[in-house]
Amino acid sequence: MLEIRDLHSHYGFSHILQGVNLVLRPGECVGLFGRNGVGKTTTMRAVAGWIKKLSGSIAYNGAEISGLEPNVICRLGIGFVPEDRRIFPGLTVDENLRLGLMQTKGRSGTQKSVALDRAYELFPRLKQRHRQMGTTLSGGEQQMLAIARVLVGDQKLLLIDEPTEGLAPQIVDEIFAIMQRLKAEGHAILLVEQNVKRALEITDRICAMERGRIILEGDGRSAADREALMKAIAV
Repeated sequence: MLEIRDLHSHYGFSHILQGVNLVLRPGECVGLFGRNGVGKTTTMRAVAGWIKKLSGSIAYNGAEISGLEPNVICRLGIGFVPEDRRIFPGLTVDENLRLGLMQTKGRSGTQKSVALDRAYELFPRLKQRHRQMGTTLSGGEQQMLAIARVLVGDQKLLLIDEPTEGLAPQIVDEIFAIMQRLKAEGHAILLVEQNVKRALEITDRICAMERGRIILEGDGRSAADREALMKAIAV
């Protein structure tokens, strides 16, 4: 579904990604782990089209997407949930979600209503707060809104960056339960998460990243591969 080959990127004179290779299959959750600053978020931004100075290849369903504008990549079916969430604070929960409907063109009013209803079914907290402004939501509720806003666009591949950072344990449980459900429904997920032990509960494959490249790849269900991952990222 997603194939990254020899991907390089730069911020100014800094060579951030130094030959990243990664494959993500339909319905699979791949965890991308490593210390801060090793290139995990940059990899996601590159796939989403937020970074332009790239070399190498990014293919989605067999078609090259590197160099495309973010809105075009989004409409192909790739949803990016960034670490900072980017909720519109002056809009209500419902208005934020309705903006998410613009990710997919050509849907009828009925199809849009179904998409909104599904989002509220997945996130009952958001339904309770659908008239609240984004700025009044808790951190966990904003994270839920950021994920829901992507989902109403009917995205098949989800790039989720640090979804549980700074959240209360109960909210962390809810977020992971939602990601597990999305995976069961057939969504492919590329996940960056500092809570490695929790992330290992839902990942099919695991990748360790260091200095702009993937240095280890393994089976998320293998005890030996999990141990190797922990050593590689010094957790």
